[in-house]
Amino acid sequence: MSRRSKIKKRPVPADPVYNNRLVSMIVRRIMRHGKKTTAYSIIYDAMKTIEERTGGDPLPVFEKAVRNATPLVEVKARRVGGATYQVPMEVRTDRGITLALRWLIRFARTRPGKSMANKLANELMDAANETGNTIRKREETHKMADANKAFAHYRY
Repeated sequence: MSRRSKIKKRPVPADPVYNNRLVSMIVRRIMRHGKKTTAYSIIYDAMKTIEERTGGDPLPVFEKAVRNATPLVEVKARRVGGATYQVPMEVRTDRGITLALRWLIRFARTRPGKSMANKLANELMDAANETGNTIRKREETHKMADANKAFAHYRY
């Protein structure tokens, strides 16, 4: 256990165009080497692509994708008497959103295609429609937790 004081969570400001905290959070995760302007252009191009395909506001599609990708339970390794058990734990909302954004970006990067904006738009559309690698990862996480529910009594 750390003896340091608890770290205060910094408030995430909303992004300038959509005035949404989730967009700002995904920009911070997509950013590499401190290039925030490039990250913003990737996100806004992806949103523009979603808007062209759906013919409506891209923000609800983005929010639905994040909601669909958010896991409810995950497994954490817990050592008890020399053995390591995979213990299912409920996921807090902020951690769930973090995992969802992380998975969306990771699987968008591994997609085949030209631009990152196009790959991200495709991954967001798939996640909003409950398909794609991100949703498969969430289902895999849920399955793992369900398989190990016998060890639920080892929770912290």
